[in-house]
Amino acid sequence: MSGKAPLIPEQRHQELLRLLRSNGVLSIRELTTRLGVSHMTVRRDIAALENSGHVVSVQGGVRLADWAGGAPPRERASRAALEVPRKQAIAQTALELVDDGMTLYLDAGTTCQEVVPLLAARTDLTVVTNDFHAALGLMTLPSVHTIHTGGETDADSGSSSGPLAARTIEALNIDLALLSTGAWDLAHGVTSHSSEKVLLKQAVMASAASVALLADSTKWGGVERFTVVRLDQLDAVVTDTGLPAEITDSIADRGPNVLLAG
Repeated sequence: MSGKAPLIPEQRHQELLRLLRSNGVLSIRELTTRLGVSHMTVRRDIAALENSGHVVSVQGGVRLADWAGGAPPRERASRAALEVPRKQAIAQTALELVDDGMTLYLDAGTTCQEVVPLLAARTDLTVVTNDFHAALGLMTLPSVHTIHTGGETDADSGSSSGPLAARTIEALNIDLALLSTGAWDLAHGVTSHSSEKVLLKQAVMASAASVALLADSTKWGGVERFTVVRLDQLDAVVTDTGLPAEITDSIADRGPNVLLAG
């Protein structure tokens, strides 16, 4: 920025918002470099934009308020249309964890559903799911033996949960569980708005030899009412490169293997 007049606060705010629209979430360190200002100046700019409702602070960075500031939509069709390339990239990366002959659990959700067609590349799989959409897709794969958990149905999410579903899981020995979430962060881990869904997810984790979370960066920083699992209790996290490096490093420091999908 040599030879250029420094930006006034309003110009910096507009440039900060422009950068976030392109990246979704950015670290404080990266913003100081891109804006050519001090750490404290960036923090003051973020505070001003947060007060006006444009952005939300996350651990080590900031994101757009309308990018991931609130809870994701509950209704399945709305969620299915969001962030499709991210979900597909995460599913492709998660496939690296799946070996032939496994008993695999696929959690309900549009990210885990993207894994379904990729399982055609594996043989002799038993796949357990509480997701009706995933079950329909799995039944088209001749190499997959499909088990649906049953349980109390949720029309909005196209899935089932609760104690009846948990009992099905308790009768199974799962090699790998791929969990989904609509909200996760460092302080609270994976959270959910539904105690029935928490009950099932925790039954899955108790029955699984290995547990991996599939969650794109747009879900980061959200917190729901009920805690599912802390990040340090996960074996792996599969996410995309939208999170700042400081955040992915902090996740890895808690123990899980972090796999980044392009």
